[in-house]
Amino acid sequence: QVQLVESGGGLVQPGGSLTLSCAASGFPFSDYAASWYRQVPGEGRKLVAAITQSGVTKKYADSVKGRFTISRDNAKNILYLQMNSLKREDTAVYYCNIGFLTPMWGYWGQGTQVTVSS
Repeated sequence: QVQLVESGGGLVQPGGSLTLSCAASGFPFSDYAASWYRQVPGEGRKLVAAITQSGVTKKYADSVKGRFTISRDNAKNILYLQMNSLKREDTAVYYCNIGFLTPMWGYWGQGTQVTVSS
């Protein structure tokens, strides 16, 4: 069974840092580009960051560029999102998927909640 399990979210103060993880299983994770999305209630999921299979090429939404870093450990089948200098507008549920700029699979995990507040 394909699984993408997000974790690492929580409550953090503005300016703080948080690292999210996405544990992939049930498919050859290293064969696919991967990405992080986030969703605020009432809105659709929006691409936050994407990474190619090897991790050489990365893309970021303008809103997080310079603050977030996407990475992956193909040996462990884990996708990461290091978030620094967090802002209140980063508050959202964060999801992972495969694909570079668009989600390739219709599957979405439960996501992990990130709340930036003082």
